[in-house]
Amino acid sequence: MKEAIRSQAISLGFAACGFASADAVPDNKARLDAWLEAGCHGEMLWMEANAERRGSPRALWPEVRSVVALGMSYAPARDPLRHPHNGDVARISVYAQGDDYHEVVKKRLKALARWMVAELGPSSSSGRALELKVFVDTAPVMEKPLAQAAGIGWQGKHTNLLNRVDGSWLFLGALFTTLEIEPDAPGRDRCGSCTRCQLACPTAAFPAPYRLDARRCISYLTIEHRGPIPHEFREAMGNRIYGCDDCLAVCPWNRFADAGHANIAFAARPELEAPPLAALLGLDDAAFRTLFAKSPIKRIGRDRFVRNCLIAAGNSREPGLAPQARALLDDADPVVAEAAAWAMARLSAVPKVA
Repeated sequence: MKEAIRSQAISLGFAACGFASADAVPDNKARLDAWLEAGCHGEMLWMEANAERRGSPRALWPEVRSVVALGMSYAPARDPLRHPHNGDVARISVYAQGDDYHEVVKKRLKALARWMVAELGPSSSSGRALELKVFVDTAPVMEKPLAQAAGIGWQGKHTNLLNRVDGSWLFLGALFTTLEIEPDAPGRDRCGSCTRCQLACPTAAFPAPYRLDARRCISYLTIEHRGPIPHEFREAMGNRIYGCDDCLAVCPWNRFADAGHANIAFAARPELEAPPLAALLGLDDAAFRTLFAKSPIKRIGRDRFVRNCLIAAGNSREPGLAPQARALLDDADPVVAEAAAWAMARLSAVPKVA
């Protein structure tokens, strides 16, 4: 049964599939509570509100007996750190340069669930009809510890899941089921003494290995944070306008990652690999929605996105971006207007070349 499920998952585009019992990560709740108590979740208040249900699969769904953990590769064709890092272009995290992973992974998870219902029939443990639930990122599920428990990889010192085949580039999904499935051996931590991800972080967001302070993370600041970007992090953001790949991209295991394993839906759109800041700064709401249709970027909205672009414009020190920044000084969103003033101050300080 396990091999049949795994084979079907691979045929649906998943790169990894493993199995864990519903109570495979008993220390999850204590670790989560300590992280929340330290305030490391920042403004992600839903993590605090759903802490009890997030602590274990059975707290979310008491009937669950087994978890099918799945990973889908989005390994980039090029090293993200070799793309332009400054000037008048922007950097978008490689995971967001293609289609929205929420939609892609959930669609394939639902297809796997339908196949399991059709092929595996009633639950052997209860005699009742087989029940399943699928989760991709938005539900209170700790996908990474469950994925490690299911043997498809391990949580690295950067807190993300990785494995020896796909490196750091995996989207995760989980399928909860009432089936009793023999669990796989858990993934073995193979980070060793390496600290490259810790040292690569531009904002020192790792207070310790395996621990992330989201409040300092560029991915959090550009995606989840709603207000003005704290000034202490603005220069370190460089030209990153949506997410950050640095801690993942430096991982030595990525030298084994094969971009051929990546789902084609996540292939980078040419217009998002190194987009010009001038064009992005001029986006109104309608143009933003058109450009980022089917993209995860659309979730943050035009105002937060343009705020990020203004920080990148200020860091660029490119005087040619001043007209676009100046046009946003009176933006209806006060956060955008504040970022425009900051960018203008930086651009005005650039010495003029004779």
